[in-house]
Amino acid sequence: MFTGLIETTGTIVSVERKGAASLIGIKPESPDFTALPGASVAVDGACLTVEAVKGPVLYFTAVKETLDRTTLGRARAGGHVNLERALVAGGRFDGHLVLGHVDAVGTITAVRSDNGDRRCSVKVPEALVRFMAEKGSVAIDGISLTIAESRGNEVSVALIPGTLAATTMGQKRTGDPVNIECDVIARYVYRLLTSGKSTAGKAGRGKTLFEQLEGAGF
Repeated sequence: MFTGLIETTGTIVSVERKGAASLIGIKPESPDFTALPGASVAVDGACLTVEAVKGPVLYFTAVKETLDRTTLGRARAGGHVNLERALVAGGRFDGHLVLGHVDAVGTITAVRSDNGDRRCSVKVPEALVRFMAEKGSVAIDGISLTIAESRGNEVSVALIPGTLAATTMGQKRTGDPVNIECDVIARYVYRLLTSGKSTAGKAGRGKTLFEQLEGAGF
């Protein structure tokens, strides 16, 4: 499990195709970012396992499923990614629950300045819209962000200078693809409220979300 608080960025130094998979070598920008073989690391939000360590470079194998569902299928040497190690038991938890299971790839539709901050709009697949609530959480390229606005199949997030400096978001432009992971709590709440086995099924029709949650035992 991760928090969505990026520890450092990394540079992709190599991408080697191995059948349907790819062996990706990444050099973390921070020398303090270390991981042993077998450790879990979120690479642009996708949970990968460290397969080997050679000097400062970490090597990960991304299987076909990962390549198909995330931006890692477009990974090229020289590219930059966000890195976060798995949360240590008892560690400080400041972001939101991020599993490292990317739901889909979205597309940046606009990047604009807003009183010194930057506002970024992202088009998400229609199937994910139900999990995007204003003031709710979303992980974009592994970064825990708050949804400032949700309209149709577009969400907007506000990026403070610290986020722009510490992550790859400062380099993003309109048209760039990004990894999207929905808030897992929103996913489970939606499942509960739409399940025919829950008390919020047919009996919950016409009720507010809070009334349905109360009826479901929250």
